Amino acid sequence: MEKQRSFSVKPIRFFLVISVTISFSVIFLIFFSTWVIKTSPPLYGGPHNLTVQTFNPTSEYVLKNSILAGRRRFGGDNSSSQIFTEITGNSTSPPFSTDKSSVGDESEDTDVITSAASGGGAEEFHELNNVIVKGGNNNNNTVVGNVKKVDCDMSKGKWIIDESYPLYNNFSCPFIDEGFNCVGNGRFNNDYMNWRWQPQHCQIPRFNATKMLELIRGKRLVFVGDSINRNQWESMLCLLMGGVKDPKKVYEARGRKITKERGTYSFKFEDYRCTVEYYVSHFLVHESKARIGKKRTQSLRIDTIDKGSSRWRGADILVFNTAHWWNHHKTKAGINYYQEGDQVHPKLDATEAFRRSLSTWASWIDKNINPHKTRIFFRSSAPSHFSGGLWNTGGHCKEAFRPINETFTSTDYPEKNLVIEETISKMRNPVTFLNITRLSDYRPDAHPSIYGRKTINPGVQDCSHWCLPGVPDNWNQLLYYYLQSSTKSNFVD
Repeated sequence: MEKQRSFSVKPIRFFLVISVTISFSVIFLIFFSTWVIKTSPPLYGGPHNLTVQTFNPTSEYVLKNSILAGRRRFGGDNSSSQIFTEITGNSTSPPFSTDKSSVGDESEDTDVITSAASGGGAEEFHELNNVIVKGGNNNNNTVVGNVKKVDCDMSKGKWIIDESYPLYNNFSCPFIDEGFNCVGNGRFNNDYMNWRWQPQHCQIPRFNATKMLELIRGKRLVFVGDSINRNQWESMLCLLMGGVKDPKKVYEARGRKITKERGTYSFKFEDYRCTVEYYVSHFLVHESKARIGKKRTQSLRIDTIDKGSSRWRGADILVFNTAHWWNHHKTKAGINYYQEGDQVHPKLDATEAFRRSLSTWASWIDKNINPHKTRIFFRSSAPSHFSGGLWNTGGHCKEAFRPINETFTSTDYPEKNLVIEETISKMRNPVTFLNITRLSDYRPDAHPSIYGRKTINPGVQDCSHWCLPGVPDNWNQLLYYYLQSSTKSNFVD
């Protein structure tokens, strides 16, 4: 009997030990699982956006070998400037507000696009500060320690209200011609003057007239292009007047008054021994005449640089543009208009003609401009905002009173800009692509509309040019930034 009792107790003890062990194991697993869930980040936890915290406007870094890609939206270009940032955090707040204080890019587009950092040979191209530089081993995507420098897209951003704007007015600047002097022509809503472009992740300095004048002391700043470039040139003159002590020491070299009819101006700033010049060139190539049958008709020599090009030589800073006139009927049609050598093409696609013209311009630049002396810019196309027709068919924009947001802007990147970038990438001389297309597309409110030239048909509105003060001042702020931040790497060594 004693053995039986002993034998029956052992299974009971064994069962108790097993039960306790299992219970503790289950409890341990529950606590362990809970701890793991709390401390581990979810694989899919909703939108995970990058927030970029600005430290200093010098350079931008991300971890070496990081794969960060962004969408190519409307800006979609290589417009970039350097900024030192830290990629931090997880934010779901929108980067742009939609109230009156800021209007612009509403998408959370904070991804950073990196380009390859290979040390290529003579056919490699590198980009820095919007300058496309044909490289060798001069790699602009510099690797420092375990981080790699990348660029910030200047075309992404928002328009914000800045009560310190405008930086001048039509009374302080005597150089605004009638077509751009909207206040002088009766425009009473002046809110369009108070907006300033703020790049999304780039801290650009406020335009400082005195510093800009010092940058161009003893130099020639030359604008070459159509009337939109004249718009920017007049803006620059007005901005620079803010740093002049004696306005009488600023004058046109030949005493010319700025009018639409004349296309050659050179303004001297005596105290700084510099000139700010403008030369009209609608296409940058030679406008000519050719014989078609028995008639002589207008033609465009797309293989010959503009006859005024000799005046561009020797400039220290060149700012080019062409786009506006390529939209005219005869230019777009391309019938018996484009000429190469003695041949007038019966029909040539306008985009192809534009490409060949820019190739002619690029060849002239590479042969005639010394990259050790001259900084070259090419401004992108500026958008028009005609609604309900074109300039001569009832198009209008007078209803616009404030910037628009991205929902109402075009999502197509202009083909002309792509051709310009392609051309620049093949050049020997470094060229800065000053991309103002997207930021200007938000501003249908800033055109003269019915407040342009008083002598024109009142039924014709100007939705192509820009009021001054206005949007071109912001183009020049970007130009000022690039000139101020330029380093030796921006030029050919």
